[in-house]
Amino acid sequence: MRLSQKIRREVRFLKGLSRTLKRVKSIAPDSVNLICDDLEAAVDKYGDRPAITFEGKTVSYAELDAIANRYAHWAKGQGLTRGQTVALFMPNRLEYLAIWYGLTKVGVATALINNQLTGAALAHCLNISQALHCIVDPETSPCFEDVKGQLERHVQQWVLGPVHDDQRDLVKALKSCSQLRPDRLTARDGITAKDTALFIFTSGTTGLPKAARITHMRAQLYMRGFAGSTGAKETDRIYVTLPLYHATGGLCAMGAGLLNGGSIVLRKKFSATHFWPDVVTENCTMFVYIGELCRYLANQPEHELERAHKLRLIFGNGLRPDVWDTMLDRFKVGGVLEFYGATEGNVSLFNFDGKRGAIGRVPGYLKKKFNIRIVKFDVEEEMPVRGANGCCVEVAPGEVGECIGHIGSDARSNYTGYADKAATEKKVLRDVFEKGDAWFRTGDLMKIDGDGYIYFVDRIGDTFRWKGENVATSEVAERIAGFPGVLEVNVYGVKVGDLDGKAGMASLVTDDEFDLEGFGKHVDEHMPGYARPVFVRLQKAIETTGTFKYRKIDLVNDGFDPAKTKDPLYFRDPANGYVKITKALHAKIESGAFKL
Repeated sequence: MRLSQKIRREVRFLKGLSRTLKRVKSIAPDSVNLICDDLEAAVDKYGDRPAITFEGKTVSYAELDAIANRYAHWAKGQGLTRGQTVALFMPNRLEYLAIWYGLTKVGVATALINNQLTGAALAHCLNISQALHCIVDPETSPCFEDVKGQLERHVQQWVLGPVHDDQRDLVKALKSCSQLRPDRLTARDGITAKDTALFIFTSGTTGLPKAARITHMRAQLYMRGFAGSTGAKETDRIYVTLPLYHATGGLCAMGAGLLNGGSIVLRKKFSATHFWPDVVTENCTMFVYIGELCRYLANQPEHELERAHKLRLIFGNGLRPDVWDTMLDRFKVGGVLEFYGATEGNVSLFNFDGKRGAIGRVPGYLKKKFNIRIVKFDVEEEMPVRGANGCCVEVAPGEVGECIGHIGSDARSNYTGYADKAATEKKVLRDVFEKGDAWFRTGDLMKIDGDGYIYFVDRIGDTFRWKGENVATSEVAERIAGFPGVLEVNVYGVKVGDLDGKAGMASLVTDDEFDLEGFGKHVDEHMPGYARPVFVRLQKAIETTGTFKYRKIDLVNDGFDPAKTKDPLYFRDPANGYVKITKALHAKIESGAFKL
């Protein structure tokens, strides 16, 4: 890279970093300034401006505040007091942010529950939230009804819509609630930024969701951090199709728009067919992405509006390098701001200068200013490696290790963890570089290059050992995604008989172009022997969480057993390439008849 380019990149990086730090500088655990105060300040400044547009209806900042105030007074009317929790179990809708914003005005926390949950997982989330009231709409109410018998305590159901039996009519109840702000001194007396504002649940890709405790301080870091990092202005319109029960859509995108006087264009859920018409019609200048959302767009045939937009920035996390190229080169979006952050943790990274594929950067000359380190890691033990002195060892450039974050008392390095104390403690690593220090374990494997750019490699548990080598599922998936006809890829490791380690398996969604024989040649050419998928499963669709993360747990449990799925399964026969797995072949593989 030429010196002039390097200087330009460095300037972009430092500008983005200073913008972000400036916005979060005053956040402190003992501050009496709460997330609702930040939002009220925006309302006072931008009152008449459009705040949120949803399904043809727009509310101004002042109207959004009035809705929030009704919820604050409703909570007080129900006798809810500081520290208690209300569960919010609804899809994206106009009132969503106003509900939890209003409840924070009177010190009540909101548990944001994934509206796609049903059965045991839904009951689990309602139980661990300890909420005594749950707000639903006509879409989610039947799911709540189904789990009432599994709840540990009586939870009063409030419906934004028609009611029956013991349900309560929230629309009616709100009509008698004032739209004026509750008195700040009495409503928020004694509450500080380290008190709980929200519970946001992990996506449950490997089991039941956990409730991450989001303090006012943490919500401020999300919202103010993105108000700074995106450089959003009053004129920006941010397209949000991600679920508001998760931090990326519900806090990061909302903060970028609403703390800067901009507008949010909200959709109930993502639709690849409606995406470009919406973005163009609504004059959107940004959109927030996660994981596979951009891949869905990249897999669509060319759309007449895909370059007729005004998108100057897209921001989010989990954008793979091949799709990154598509977003910039095919769709001509102005720029990409990729970030990394663990909902429950204290590690956050931003790729301010747009290096394709990187999730962030910690330049050597600023290393001491960041609480982030990457330490050597043992994949089989699933624990960081300790040196002769008992301390962890930092990785060299290019080496893969676990990313950890130093736990301190200031806002940026504070760690609040989960509602469950044991789960919180499990994520803490002690005596890392010196006696008595404590670090948050992200559970993510990363690597850093000589310029300080950091790259995501895999989730711990997703990376597996095969033939004495570590196989990163995300890197294998990236190589496979480049083969014609492959639309989606989910890679994982499966046990084979008594063999050590796990063999690679790829679950694929393909189109008519896909050729299994050609696929075998492709993986031979592009991957080392240990990384090539031994098994292939062809699916019509890959199951994802509400935030587009691939669920692997059921796939791992099914393995390559044809008795457990109707999906076509294939085995990489050392002599004949990929062949269909029958019950007889499955038994033969398990018995060790093949030299793998």
